Amino acid sequence: MQPYDKKSAEYFSNVRRDILPLVPPFSEKVLEVGCGNGATLRYLKENQYCSLTHGIEMFPAVGEQARLNVDHVWIGDAEKMINTMDAGNYDLILCLDVLEHMIDPWQFTDRAAMLLKPGGCLIASIPNMRTAVVMAKLLFKGRFRYHDAAGIMDRTHLRYFTRESALELMNRKPLHTERVLPSPNARGSKSFIANVLTGGMFRDFFTEQFLIRSKRADVQSQPKSL
Repeated sequence: MQPYDKKSAEYFSNVRRDILPLVPPFSEKVLEVGCGNGATLRYLKENQYCSLTHGIEMFPAVGEQARLNVDHVWIGDAEKMINTMDAGNYDLILCLDVLEHMIDPWQFTDRAAMLLKPGGCLIASIPNMRTAVVMAKLLFKGRFRYHDAAGIMDRTHLRYFTRESALELMNRKPLHTERVLPSPNARGSKSFIANVLTGGMFRDFFTEQFLIRSKRADVQSQPKSL
């Protein structure tokens, strides 16, 4: 098992408001993979983004907390559990900072797509390996060090992605990517200022993660980035 015991309580209890620009106005049934204590699902339901919430959480103690906030919670390994779940059952699935922790995120994404109803959406946040900080340490210092704290070099990460490979992961049939947001992208943030000063030419180097929404549908479209 990966060493999650060193994670702070905030790691499991953060409400992911940063995904709200990608969240559909209403989704009847939502599944969050790696739901933590269920804070994000509770927020979505309380603010009428959905009517029914389901979550998967690996760790029993955190999963028990989630049961106070989520309509139904499964506790266990999502990569194994997803193969036992009914197809075409969800309007929205959230994979927020979880795909990089998986042995086979490609197979998992394929299966998650099958759990969506036609027209349903998969939203993921995926760390960007191609950041200036990581690249500079690797290029100039030969340093590739893992850390206990959450972040791009989190030692619990099994897979690493750039924009290109993240989009490939989220654009496998029957999914097609609708929208991509670099994060953090808040006006006034360091990444925002650096991006402005460089005329947007090096945006990916100042992006810590990509927020991606893909839709289960047959029609292909070009991803939009703001």
